[in-house]
Amino acid sequence: MPAAPAEFLLVMTTTDSEAEAARLAGGLVEARLAACVQVVGPMLSTYRWRGQVERAAEWLCLIKTSAERYGTVERWLAEQHSYDTPEVTAVPISQGSHAYLGWLAGSVSAAGA
Repeated sequence: MPAAPAEFLLVMTTTDSEAEAARLAGGLVEARLAACVQVVGPMLSTYRWRGQVERAAEWLCLIKTSAERYGTVERWLAEQHSYDTPEVTAVPISQGSHAYLGWLAGSVSAAGA
């Protein structure tokens, strides 16, 4: 039986290239830190950085993981990401099919599914 839905997260980060997004996605899944990472982009981001309003093309990584693995995912992204201050935000997955959540849980566990 999979864990309760609140035990899973959708973690988000952005990067400035499709190649880096693919590298991050592959590394997270290979390390069993994410069950799946979807890359969306390019998209236009507008943000304030060092006192200036910036606009840049970015790729969004949607990372599906367990709440238990969040700290490790955050540390891994801080080490592997090219940005000085990468976005690392998370929202709880409040609903999901039992089959999908079971697969997600097994995919991020040490033993695997």
